Amino acid sequence: MNFKTFKQKALENPEVRKEYDALEEEFSLIDQLITMRTKAGLTQEDVAKKLGTNKSNVSRLERGKSNPSWSTLTKYAAACGFTVRLETTEDGRTSA
Repeated sequence: MNFKTFKQKALENPEVRKEYDALEEEFSLIDQLITMRTKAGLTQEDVAKKLGTNKSNVSRLERGKSNPSWSTLTKYAAACGFTVRLETTEDGRTSA
């Protein structure tokens, strides 16, 4: 069984689907961070140097293994040549 089939099968379970959906915004943030960095043509090491931190901290951030402050997110974005904006949607959910 490949991953796509496994995922599809797992998401048929309502409890798994609920947990998966709850993580959607976190996955979206991680994707946006990596997209900013790659569009800027930077490595994790490059971003780390610009932020005055270690590559391992950037890696942790991009893997969702940290709880970044707003300041960290804006500095990361700036290092990649982007800005961060918080947007509220009608259903009360927020996205970055």
